[in-house]
Amino acid sequence: MEMYAIEVVGDLMILRADGGLNASTAGQLSEQVTALVKGGVRNIIVDCSKLEIISSIGLGSLLLLHTRSKSAGGEVKLCGLKGSIVQIVRMTKLDSLFEMYADVEEARLAFRPPSAT
Repeated sequence: MEMYAIEVVGDLMILRADGGLNASTAGQLSEQVTALVKGGVRNIIVDCSKLEIISSIGLGSLLLLHTRSKSAGGEVKLCGLKGSIVQIVRMTKLDSLFEMYADVEEARLAFRPPSAT
């Protein structure tokens, strides 16, 4: 699995998850999140359109992402979830923690202040 930034604008970063998010890749996400938050990123969009599998450890790494972002005054939005990934997120009730959007642009618009819409 690769997790890489595709865009950074101010305090917003878009990360693309590619492949799987599991025990062998969760550490990579944790390291990236720590560096991002220390670098001033508060708001994060995780593009899951290429995410194929996610384990319980992968879900835990998303929770860590949420916790660190929230402690910096920001939030995390997920987009592009499909198939079994959507079912897993809903089954674990993480959809009550993360806002989910169809694509990156929709998630980006959700970060805009109300006066900008």
